[in-house]
Amino acid sequence: MRKGIVLAGGTGTRLYPSTKIFSKQLLTIYDKPLIFYPLSTLMLSEVRDILIITTPNDHEHFVRLLGDGSNWGINLSYATQEKPKGIAESILIGEKFINNESCSLILGDNIFFGQNFSNRLINAATQHSGATVFSYHVNDPENYGVVKMDKNNIAKEIVEKPKSFISNFAITGLYFYDNNVVEYAKSLRPSDRGELEITDLNNCYLQNGSLNVEFLGRGYAWLDTGTHENMLSASNFVNTVQKRQGLMISCLEEIALMKGWISKEDVERQISLLKNSSYGVYLAKILEAS
Repeated sequence: MRKGIVLAGGTGTRLYPSTKIFSKQLLTIYDKPLIFYPLSTLMLSEVRDILIITTPNDHEHFVRLLGDGSNWGINLSYATQEKPKGIAESILIGEKFINNESCSLILGDNIFFGQNFSNRLINAATQHSGATVFSYHVNDPENYGVVKMDKNNIAKEIVEKPKSFISNFAITGLYFYDNNVVEYAKSLRPSDRGELEITDLNNCYLQNGSLNVEFLGRGYAWLDTGTHENMLSASNFVNTVQKRQGLMISCLEEIALMKGWISKEDVERQISLLKNSSYGVYLAKILEAS
């Protein structure tokens, strides 16, 4: 059974003073907490056993918000990252949780959107050998881990924040790994900035020929909400799409109901708690249409 990890740690210093009290993943992207978006991605991947990694100070806030996940037919557990020592450290923190199973890792501040994306997620999640990552065309590749391609468009290397141009294809914060991931993570050494780099972990798979790179082309959106400007852009994006379509992005109850993980009665109970909010109004709408 594939496990899922949401890394919701970090100090969020780029978002100060907003994050001096609360984790950025607890801040709102338009009409719901940011943490709902990566959770929905894992749920669309049909991953139901999920570990949330938080800072020690934010642990209780996440538990109050999300509970044990039963509202959405999933199982949530929690761990803490004492200090931000790199994305790949989340694999070591989650070693017992992973328990020699395959694992999906998503960063808690990443938002994905696109037609038929769920099918691509499920395809990645059902691969039990090797790893799958997703790349996305960006204007500022120097700020990301970037994949270097050969003349046959095959991935050759992933370089973290390259000083010279390699390509415009950044690796997003969503990773699907087989059960070798803990072993590979244990082999990593801290980088010059003292972190266990996710790029080094991905290169372990690339070097043994077991890394699959999926390209998210036009029609897909990948939003990284690490700055105030990016959070505003993400909120505006969600608002625009939802207002135009009348369909909510990352409604956890809707996903769970669609997959048969919860019942209509479960949704009705949520509506009674959320009836005065636009989220509750939307739940009533989908329940009426189901």
